[in-house]
Amino acid sequence: YARNKRNPGAMPPLDDERLGPITGPTYQVAIYQEQLMAISRAIAGFSPSRADDLRKAVGKKDKVLMASLKEEFIAGCKESGTKQDVASRLWGLCEAAGDYSFNKSHAACYALLAYRTGYLKANYPAQYMAALLSSVMDTKDRVPFYVNACSEMGLAVLPPDANVSASDFAVTGEREIRFGLSAVKGVGEAAVSAIVATREADGEIVSIFDFCRRVDSAQVNKRALESLIRSGALDSTGASRMGMLDMLPQAMGQAARRRSDEASGQESLFGLMEGAGAIEVDPPIDGTELSREELLLGEKEALGVYVSGHPLKDCRRQLTRAVTCGLGSLGERRDRETITVGGIVGAVKVVTTRTGDTMMFARLDDLEGSVEIIVQSGLYAESRELLREDALLLITGQVDQKGEGETKLVARTVMPFLPEPGAEEDRLVVRIDATRFAPTQIGELKRLFADHSGSAPVIVEMRTTEGPVRLRFGEEFRVDSGNSNLVASLMTMFGPSCVAT
Repeated sequence: YARNKRNPGAMPPLDDERLGPITGPTYQVAIYQEQLMAISRAIAGFSPSRADDLRKAVGKKDKVLMASLKEEFIAGCKESGTKQDVASRLWGLCEAAGDYSFNKSHAACYALLAYRTGYLKANYPAQYMAALLSSVMDTKDRVPFYVNACSEMGLAVLPPDANVSASDFAVTGEREIRFGLSAVKGVGEAAVSAIVATREADGEIVSIFDFCRRVDSAQVNKRALESLIRSGALDSTGASRMGMLDMLPQAMGQAARRRSDEASGQESLFGLMEGAGAIEVDPPIDGTELSREELLLGEKEALGVYVSGHPLKDCRRQLTRAVTCGLGSLGERRDRETITVGGIVGAVKVVTTRTGDTMMFARLDDLEGSVEIIVQSGLYAESRELLREDALLLITGQVDQKGEGETKLVARTVMPFLPEPGAEEDRLVVRIDATRFAPTQIGELKRLFADHSGSAPVIVEMRTTEGPVRLRFGEEFRVDSGNSNLVASLMTMFGPSCVAT
């Protein structure tokens, strides 16, 4: 039934055509909440509060509450003179909606959005992903996931650049996306506006000293400047990040003295020299650079994601084969499902409970995303030596989906992840039992490889009645062998041991 908006009391008579097909295995129904409540009140004699209980039961998929309402619904239909078969079919619709229902208007909107986004992703991948990254810039868990997705699509995500970047992610080349300055920790919109206005007014920023002289220090403080340096936003000046960090206090002090002199109207020696046509020469910056590990950690601290590299990049395929799923797809797992994940430990926090026990909260990162790990007191006591920042770990535990939009993992076991040096050969080996291989799966394999294209060749080892056969797919079917979704799909098709380590 559709309630008349202008006359809420008007109810049309029972009409099976209006209800649509109410039998059959697909249960393709679209029951609006208002319609559901109106039906239960008009036909089953439900009170407004009881009708709302039915709405909640359907909307929340509460099977226990649904079961408690069934007899009351059927009895009410009988009292209103509704035929038994119609009452049963109506209740069947309610149960089907309680399993899963979707308004037709919503379905049409989602279909249109899916078509549009699919078109943009296929035809304008860099622009689409730049907009997508900008939309999740404030969501720390999603940026690494989509940065990794860009890599799988063959798109390069570059660090921010004070001479190029805008506020949001932007396309700077055919297949290049540049980080936005707003993504840098401690850099707000006022700071971004000051940086962009400076370079547009007087040209590129050529050094850390030039930056401090020209950009308003009230908008970009020392902490923000350190984050900009660590993120790589001042790499275009040609100086090393370590050198710029060392010279930052001197650069900021020099700029502050100059502003102070200008504000007081005093003529400084620098001003006299400039008036005579001399050009101030900045002190030399030491070219010694931070270690690779320090560079990556600095990027992670400033941006929330590794950009120029990743500690797990050289062992990603070994990690993919050791886990149940990547952290980027953890939100799709069922509550209380037991899984194994792996990655590098980020921030850790040790707390003391009310009972005096010690437990830990730790962040685990991989190439796709991050998750908070909850380590109870007993496991913490056993594994405290392993649970340290920057450690590579494999953690088995239960998925916790109770948080609003946030997935956590309650750890059950903690093990070190020890990648084998030199074992990261760029190829994918798939083992298949030919006696269980259907011809239709050839097409499925090709589509799967095409959807996860990369640089690794694919080798298929088939066990046949005449002995093993080794095949190599053509160059057009090279894949990203470390992609967790690809490995998971192959395991679904051919079993958990089909991907060779």
